[in-house]
Amino acid sequence: MLEIANLNFSYGGVKALTQVQMSIPKAQMTCIMGRNGVGKTTLIRNIIGLLQSSDGSIKLDGQEIINIAANKRARCGIGLVPQGRMIFPKLTVEENLKIGLRARRDGVKVVPAEIYDTFPILKEFRGRRGGDLSGGQQQQLAIGRAMAGDPRVMLLDEPTEGIQPNVIQQIGHVLRQLIKQTNLTVVLVEQYVDFVREFGDKVYIMNRGQVVAETAADGLTQAVVAEHLSV
Repeated sequence: MLEIANLNFSYGGVKALTQVQMSIPKAQMTCIMGRNGVGKTTLIRNIIGLLQSSDGSIKLDGQEIINIAANKRARCGIGLVPQGRMIFPKLTVEENLKIGLRARRDGVKVVPAEIYDTFPILKEFRGRRGGDLSGGQQQQLAIGRAMAGDPRVMLLDEPTEGIQPNVIQQIGHVLRQLIKQTNLTVVLVEQYVDFVREFGDKVYIMNRGQVVAETAADGLTQAVVAEHLSV
């Protein structure tokens, strides 16, 4: 579904990504792990187009998108749930969701009922301002906003960060449900090892801007964690 080859990126003279190669399967959850500051968020921002890669290749269903602007990548079917959620605090829940509709290819202008079915709290609070929601509710809103764009690939940058355990479980089950029902491809940056083991399919581990390990989620053993993820 998503192929990344020889991807490089630098912030000025500082190399952030070096020859990154990943093959993201369709209708699976691929998790990107690594210690803080190893390039995970930089990679996500390159995939969506918020950062422009210096060279390399990013292909979506065989189509090269590395030189396409971020808004056009969204219309190609890539949705983003950014780190920190980045909802619009002074807009209502429904207004936040309607912003996500702008990425749709079918021109739908009404928030799909399945978003409210997936996250009933958003339906209950649809007239409430986004900034008045709890952290977990804001994360549900951020995921719902990405769903509103009808993506084929959803990128999530640390969606469990600062979220209470019951909401973490809900997010995991929602993503698995979307994968099963809509063939959604999920790319998820995550630090929470237990979450990856329970809900993930494939894992890439990064260090210093490079991929240093690749495994199935059930291959994320204590030895692998100790070598690549322990602080």
